[in-house]
Amino acid sequence: MLARHLYVHVPFCARRCAYCDFSIAVRPTVPVASYVAGVRRELALRAGDATSWTLDTLYLGGGTPSRLGGEGVAELLGAVRERASLARGAEITIEVNPDDVTAEAVTAWTGAGVNRVSLGVQSFSDDALTWMRRAHDAAGAMRAIDLLRAGGVGNLSIDLIFALPEGVRRSWRDDVDKIAALAPEHVSLYGLTVERGTPLGRWTERGDMQEAPEERYESEFLYAHAAMTAAGLEHYEVSNFGRPGRHSRHNRSYWTGAPYEAVGPSAHAFDGRVRSWNVPPYGDWLARLERGEDPRGGSETLDDENRVAEGVYLGLRTSDGLELADEEHARAEAWIAAGWARLDGARLCLTPTGWLRLDALAAALTALRSR
Repeated sequence: MLARHLYVHVPFCARRCAYCDFSIAVRPTVPVASYVAGVRRELALRAGDATSWTLDTLYLGGGTPSRLGGEGVAELLGAVRERASLARGAEITIEVNPDDVTAEAVTAWTGAGVNRVSLGVQSFSDDALTWMRRAHDAAGAMRAIDLLRAGGVGNLSIDLIFALPEGVRRSWRDDVDKIAALAPEHVSLYGLTVERGTPLGRWTERGDMQEAPEERYESEFLYAHAAMTAAGLEHYEVSNFGRPGRHSRHNRSYWTGAPYEAVGPSAHAFDGRVRSWNVPPYGDWLARLERGEDPRGGSETLDDENRVAEGVYLGLRTSDGLELADEEHARAEAWIAAGWARLDGARLCLTPTGWLRLDALAAALTALRSR
């Protein structure tokens, strides 16, 4: 049976941000026609001989899907509909950068079926945005939000990055309070990580930049939790807040271990036991498809130990928590006493301070289950 969730990777970006290690293709002019043709070919491979394929969620991620423009996104969604039907009430998300938002583009996106927009604001500080190498400024972010709202986007998610390096001028509290005042339906907050090979990685290796200390990482995360929940959003996953009924349905498929399909360069798919991924370079992905080859670059089969570890980690990262066996309650008592977790019936749910220790707590519980 084909998965009911589909991720489409759109690799194109106007520039590479300082912290980015994603598979992207920086292009001054986006090759919309050849890219969509490649997606058509890969969708045909994934659908195979199936006569029906229904999707509950469709997620256009990147890269910067909004670089396709209004007509390009409509063409891409048309290519998906040639192979799959969208269930009634399906969630259709597009990741957007503020500098790509125009009234015409919003009309085209919503007209093609997009009903959820994830806007990459990252900060409302011009100094921070310049350091990040973002293409927009704070005023541009506000214009984009106004245009999306005026265009009828009623399910808006806004991304912010916290824990910027020492020396970057930015008030985290101002950013969080601005978001709360804007009242989006969803907010995603990501702590900055230093990846090798990125501009930030090189600056850090040379000693030009210092990562934010753990104390500031924790204080910014906890301030955001307090402010977002006070504004009526539910902290339902480590990095995500949503109003009731506005949680990301697509991302939930990842966190619950549901199968999902994926197309596009570097896209990762999962059938419930085997995880597979496409070759990352756009040119390689497209050339393979034009030769009639499968662009999958590799795969791994999760063994029982992997599945235990992944189940624990994914369970603990959501507010739903993880069901404990009777013999596991003793281990959880110390975490509860420390304020890192709470019990909801038989389910162990981490608190915000527990989420800051997610890796260690998940490893401890996995070790217990693997004995």
